[in-house]
Amino acid sequence: MRAAVFLERDGLLCAERVGRGQPEPPLALADFKINTEAAEPLRQLKAAGFLLVATTNQPALSNGLLPRRELDLMNELLRRYFELDDLLICPHDAADCCPCRKPKPGLLTEAAFKWHINLDQSYVISNKWQDAHAAQLAGCTSLLIASPWLSNGHRDMVQPDLPSAVQRVLRLGLKKTAMVA
Repeated sequence: MRAAVFLERDGLLCAERVGRGQPEPPLALADFKINTEAAEPLRQLKAAGFLLVATTNQPALSNGLLPRRELDLMNELLRRYFELDDLLICPHDAADCCPCRKPKPGLLTEAAFKWHINLDQSYVISNKWQDAHAAQLAGCTSLLIASPWLSNGHRDMVQPDLPSAVQRVLRLGLKKTAMVA
């Protein structure tokens, strides 16, 4: 079984917009900006043997605010730029009570089944509390990047930025590997 690092799409891999005091994903390719500073830290994770899987809630898709073609174009740019192994989407609104909508762990368990991932050996990096909660339910270690979206919920660690979180994963991953061997 393999280890993975699950990454929140909006706010880590692409620039996040804020509207009405809440994070908002880009709704058109013209509003979409890749976070180029994330490339080197993600290359380090890939070189260490981790699968890279981005996850994202995209309720604007089911609400009709985000055309599927726009979302597919954005995600294809991310896949190529960051050499992601996968990018999983929950298109549902919170009212749908979908098991794949974070903070539920459905996207993580789907990836685990598809890629034969050992969730206990895997990590979630995000700037939102929902991802940390999903990580906890799935048995992953969560590393949150300091942001206004952390809440008071569960988190294993808070890091100042993505490079710091990646360095922490690399150190922890070596320890976990040594314990299993």
